[in-house]
Amino acid sequence: MTTEYTQQQPIGSGFGAKSTAAEVAAGIDLSGKTAVVTGGYSGIGLEATRALVGAGATVIVPARRPEVARQVLDSAGLAGVEVDELDLADLASVAGFAERFLASGRSLDLLINNAGIMAAPLARVGDGWESQFATNHLGHFALANRLWPALVAGHGARVVALSSTGHKRSGIRFDDLEFSEGYDKWLAYGQAKTANSLFAVQLDELGRHQGVRAFAVHPGGIMTPLQRHLPREEMIAAGWMTEDGTVSDRFKSTQQGAATSIWAATSPALEGMGGVYCEDCDIALPTEVGSPEARIHGVDAHAIDRADAARLWTVSAELTGVNAFA
Repeated sequence: MTTEYTQQQPIGSGFGAKSTAAEVAAGIDLSGKTAVVTGGYSGIGLEATRALVGAGATVIVPARRPEVARQVLDSAGLAGVEVDELDLADLASVAGFAERFLASGRSLDLLINNAGIMAAPLARVGDGWESQFATNHLGHFALANRLWPALVAGHGARVVALSSTGHKRSGIRFDDLEFSEGYDKWLAYGQAKTANSLFAVQLDELGRHQGVRAFAVHPGGIMTPLQRHLPREEMIAAGWMTEDGTVSDRFKSTQQGAATSIWAATSPALEGMGGVYCEDCDIALPTEVGSPEARIHGVDAHAIDRADAARLWTVSAELTGVNAFA
C-alpha cells in the first residue's frame, strides 16, 4: 500500500520567521466574523486574540480559569473579548462550552486550538488518559466536533491546530497511547503534537466538502507559560537560555509566535487549500532527513500520514464518544 502525504510546498507568502501577527493581519477585514481561541489569554494565544480583534473579529476565549482570563484581557486593553469556561481535560466541560456556543445561534468562522501543556509530569485525566494527549489533542478533537454545525454555518471556516517541532519526538503510539509503562514527558508531548497535526490532516479531508479547511501550525520556539513544567537547569542544558537567563536568539517574541496561526487562519493565499503543516508563515517543506536542520525545520512524514490521520480520528472518536462525521 502506498502511503499518502499532504502536499507540503511553500507558496511564497511574503512573510517569514520574524513577521508578527499584526503584520500578517494587516489589511485583512474580519468584521462580522467570529473566532474562538483556546488559551487566548496567555502567551501567543493572547497575541492571536489581539490580532484578530484588531482585524475586526468578535473573539471568544474559553478558559479553565475564566476570572483570570478576564483580568488579563482587560489589562491588555481587550475588554470587548468574550470569556467563557472550558477545561480541555474535562469532556463534560468541553460539551458545556459547545452547547452554550451553539445555543447562541452564531456561526463560527475561525477556531484556533491554541491551548496546551508541555513536558508535564505524568497525570491521568478523564478515563485514565495521559494528560498531554488528553488536553492537547482529545479535548480539542471533541471541541471541534461539537462545534461542527457552527463551523459549517461559517461558510468557509478555518480550523487551526497548534502543533510544534515537538512532533519530531514521537509518532502516535497506537499500541500504548496512555504510556501505561515507562512514561517519558517529551515522548508524550511529541505524541500529542503529532496528534495535533494528524487531526488537521483528517479534519480537512472530512470537512473540506462542507467548506471547512484545517491547518496545523508550528509557532516556533517562544518563552511563554508553556514552559512552566521545565526546570531552569533543563532549559539551560537544552541551549534555550544562558546561565544568566538570556534567551537564545533562535526564539521568537510572542507577537512573532502568533503570526503563523493568524496567517493560517486568515490568509487569502490559502483559499482552497488545507490539511498542511505550516511554519514561519508559510507551508512547511517535508523534513530533510539527516540534515542539520532536521530537528528544527520541516514536517516529519509521520505527522502528515493520511492513513495514520484516519486511524487516529477513529480512535479519538471512540475515546471521546464524539464524531461529527459518524
